[in-house]
Amino acid sequence: MRVLVVGSGGREHALAWKLKQSTRLDALHAAPGNPGIARLGECHPVHPQDGESLLALCRELEIDLAVIGPEAPLVAGVADTLRHAGVSVFGPSAAAARIEGSKSFAKDVLEAAGAPTAARLAVARPPCVVKADGLAAGKGVFVCRTQDELEAGLHGAAALGEEVVIEELLEGEEVSLLVLTDGRETLPLAPAQDFKRIGDGDSGPNTGGMGSYSPVAGLGEAEVDELVETVHRPVLEELARRGAQFSGVLYAGLMLTDDGPRVLEFNCRFGDPETQSILPRLDGDLLETLTSVAEARLDGGSLEVGERAAVTVALASAGYPEASDDRGTPIKGVEDAEAAGALVFHAGTARHGEQLVTNGGRVLNVTALGDDLPAARAAAYEAVDRISFPGMQYRSDIALTAAEGHVRS
Repeated sequence: MRVLVVGSGGREHALAWKLKQSTRLDALHAAPGNPGIARLGECHPVHPQDGESLLALCRELEIDLAVIGPEAPLVAGVADTLRHAGVSVFGPSAAAARIEGSKSFAKDVLEAAGAPTAARLAVARPPCVVKADGLAAGKGVFVCRTQDELEAGLHGAAALGEEVVIEELLEGEEVSLLVLTDGRETLPLAPAQDFKRIGDGDSGPNTGGMGSYSPVAGLGEAEVDELVETVHRPVLEELARRGAQFSGVLYAGLMLTDDGPRVLEFNCRFGDPETQSILPRLDGDLLETLTSVAEARLDGGSLEVGERAAVTVALASAGYPEASDDRGTPIKGVEDAEAAGALVFHAGTARHGEQLVTNGGRVLNVTALGDDLPAARAAAYEAVDRISFPGMQYRSDIALTAAEGHVRS
């Protein structure tokens, strides 16, 4: 099969890395890709939201499956453009992608489906959560426990040019549960937990995600199946009832409260950086499974999850997330980290001649596997210590609490 991965981030690098392992793969292409993906296949300078140019590329390369990574092209209808022209696509239609593209639409769907979620508030009073209605690259959610934080959150959401949704503030453990689906059958992936804030101890502003780990304690197969039945299936049925059958990966961001799970958000694509921790734990042929989803023949089979744990640490450029325009700074040590056994997924990187340099935002994702979370975490940070670039920032507490809990138990 000839596959095109659409996107240029760490998630797309992880997808390309896993797809490359398939015995069914004949050629791997990416648009636009990044220097890490370029080591696996051929990259093409086509913008992910340029549906007509992507269609022309698919025809030129005789692509058998297009895998769309980021949310913006999905919300913009790129999957529709390709699918209507006869290209097999992994990724939902624009109508179904509204589950991420509009927070108010998502709330309407959740409430109609009877799925457990945070209550919508008519008046903004702390404590509460302020959400920009549209896409905001993971930076449109503001947790407001004080009046000052509320005023800052309302200002931040307004600066994004979006209407706002106000919700009750939920407390508990967050977890990401991604489910592959053709609109009827479902296949859950291993749960993961991500870390959204820039600083240790969940301090500072929200980001696109500063790290992740998998597995998550207390979420075995039975618990996952129950969550799918409670959360994902009712939403899939409601979307289908609205004429927006969902095909792709439906990602639920959940809060595990004392009163049970509550949906914080839905995303219409693979999580970033959760994917970087989930895919290395998978056995089996991801390409075959994504193809079965695209062809509406997912049989509810399984992608076996290995026993090993994974931890991913994001390395971000100076000024991120407020400013992410640090570009052209030389990066050292990636080869050393890989030699130590880590997977280094490129996100905001570029090449100036032979030199790997930063290209803004989150630059690299360093993933390591281990027999348990403490071992995976130690290996990840050992690899992080081998990488450097001026202004590099990262969290030192990714998976720390979970790893300490593992040791105590």
